[in-house]
Amino acid sequence: QVQLVESGGGLVQAGGSLRLSCAASGRTFSTYAMGWFRQAPGKEREFVLAIDWSGGNTYYADSVKGRFTISRDNAKNTVYLQMNSLKPEDTAVYYCAAAPSIAWPPPVYDYWGQGTQVTVSS
Repeated sequence: QVQLVESGGGLVQAGGSLRLSCAASGRTFSTYAMGWFRQAPGKEREFVLAIDWSGGNTYYADSVKGRFTISRDNAKNTVYLQMNSLKPEDTAVYYCAAAPSIAWPPPVYDYWGQGTQVTVSS
């Protein structure tokens, strides 16, 4: 069982930056691939980025390539989402999720956080 808690969301102007954190409970964090997803009002949840258990492999949605970066610190049971050059269309609730390291990129995520709101003003 893995419990995930996101933090770091907020209001930022277009062109600004935010860093989200996702803290995980449990001693098995380092065995999970981690992903970030987002859901904007009236839209379906969409994949943003993922990182494998070691941090050696990452996978990005085209919409965030060159602007967003995912990283993890297994010693701190935490995964990060650095968001730069934010755009109003990045406004959404951002969720972190954990997937068993069976396939890459992960086809399914077993555990989800409660989400954190990111609002980008124009």
